[in-house]
Amino acid sequence: MQGIPAEITCRPVLFAGLLNRWGQKGPAEIPAKRRYTYRWCHWWAEHLGIPFRFPAAHPFNPLPHLRLALAAGPTREVVTRIFDAIWTTGRDAAEGFNELCHELKVSPEQLGTAQVKDALKKSTELAASRGVFGVPSFVVEGEVFWGADSIEFVKAFLADPKVLTNAEMRRVDALPVAAARK
Repeated sequence: MQGIPAEITCRPVLFAGLLNRWGQKGPAEIPAKRRYTYRWCHWWAEHLGIPFRFPAAHPFNPLPHLRLALAAGPTREVVTRIFDAIWTTGRDAAEGFNELCHELKVSPEQLGTAQVKDALKKSTELAASRGVFGVPSFVVEGEVFWGADSIEFVKAFLADPKVLTNAEMRRVDALPVAAARK
C-alpha cells in the first residue's frame, strides 16, 4: 500500500462469519446502505484511478476465492490477482474460477480439503478475537482500523502511535452507553 512503511500480511476471513460473531447485518443486506456503499466504492476507486467494477451479482459466495487465496498462499500478489478477477471485470464472480486456480497453481479439489477449510475458519476466528468486525480491516500493534477509508488513520498511527492515546481518545474509549435498542 503506497505510503505505508510497513509489511502487510493478508489474512482472508469470511465476512459472514464476522457478521454472525458480532450480530450485525452486512451493508448489502440493508437496501439503502447497499446502494450508497456500491456508489461510494465506484466513486472512490474512480477518484483514486483504481480499475474497479462490481461483479455481475453481489453479494456472491466468496468461499471458493477465500479458500483459493489460502491454498495459494495469501501473498499480496495472490490476493491482488484474485481481487482483479472478481472486482475489475464486471463478470460473475465464479466465471473463470478454474482458470484462476490453474494460474495460481492450485487444483480446485484442494479447496475442499479439511486443511484449507480449517485455515479459513481459524483465520476468521483469529480476526474476531482481535476485535475485527468488518472488512477490510487493518490490525496494527493490536489496534483495529476498519474500512478502506481508514487508510489515512493507519498512516497517522504508524507515524505516531500516540494518536490513539491522547486525552480525547482515552475519553471516547471510556464513554458510557446512554441508550441501547432492544
